[in-house]
Amino acid sequence: MIVCSCNVISDHDIRDAVVATDDAPFSAAQVYDCLGCTVRCGRCSQSVRRILDEQAPRSACRAIL
Repeated sequence: MIVCSCNVISDHDIRDAVVATDDAPFSAAQVYDCLGCTVRCGRCSQSVRRILDEQAPRSACRAIL
C-alpha cells in the first residue's frame, strides 16, 4: 500500500529501510533519507511512525531505490 503519496513510498519500502539499518531510534526523516527523498506535506507521518514501531532495525542503512 502507498503510505506517502508525495514520494510514492509504500509500506514495503519503509519496512525494507528499517530492516536495512542498525541505527536506533529510527525516525521518519531517517527512512526518507535512506530512500533518497525528503518529507514533504507530512500527512503520512502517523502511518510511517506506526510502521516504524512495528519493525526492529537489523543491518546497515543503504539506499533502497
